[in-house]
Amino acid sequence: MKITINDQFKGMTIEELLRHWVLPKKMIHELRMSKALTVNSQPALFATQLHTGDVLELPVAEEHSQYKSSHRLCEVVYEDDYLAVLVKPKGVKTHPNDMMETNTLLNHAVYTLKSDYVEPIHRLDQETVGLVLVAKNPLIKKILDRMLEQREITRTYKAKVRSLLPIKNQTIELPIGKDKFHPNKRRVSDTGQHAVTHIISSQVLGDGVTEVELKLDTGRTHQIRVHLAAIGHPVLGDPLYSDSKLRQLQLTGYKLSFIHPFTGELVQAELKQ
Repeated sequence: MKITINDQFKGMTIEELLRHWVLPKKMIHELRMSKALTVNSQPALFATQLHTGDVLELPVAEEHSQYKSSHRLCEVVYEDDYLAVLVKPKGVKTHPNDMMETNTLLNHAVYTLKSDYVEPIHRLDQETVGLVLVAKNPLIKKILDRMLEQREITRTYKAKVRSLLPIKNQTIELPIGKDKFHPNKRRVSDTGQHAVTHIISSQVLGDGVTEVELKLDTGRTHQIRVHLAAIGHPVLGDPLYSDSKLRQLQLTGYKLSFIHPFTGELVQAELKQ
């Protein structure tokens, strides 16, 4: 895998750069032992200092995703050699539950991106429309996984809820666990996983409907839906957490932003409403 060194990384050694990306110790060790690192096509050591414009090549082991191609295109909002931001339509799963499935976003991504390796960094509920970040090689997958865990990737959502008044900005910090009475449902539970949702703005649309904008610190299954229901404002059209009889979930993952780990540039992808 080739990476062009920018001003952000000039003066670093290769080892310092790999540690800057907080790669797993095992991967760093494997890269050290490979003795196949090059800079500008010349053999390089971990102590080699990097300069702006250098082309660093890392011998990343080839891995192939096992998703079958759907032979259907998906919408791409952003793409480069390392990653992509895709649009997941309503009613489409993020990934298959078994490798025989072919009608999920990842099946469409394999066909659209023409990449042997496509893996999601996060997921969306099947009925949620929104942006999904995917990695196109295993090295950046590990970097993006760590960035997501450390809240360096910002995911912003919009949800329509039943409310006559604006909903105050607040942080909902309630643990979420499985509902033992319903296999597909989650609930607030003292023994559940830590979950944090921020309501950052709201706008009254009329007819008893208010739109809220939210950001996530964690990504638990049905997190926004469970948290909004817990404060008395379930997402409209949610048959699991409201009295809706129809699957018309009014929830959209409409924005993703993060600093690209290789270029240092701000990537800001937004779904056209």
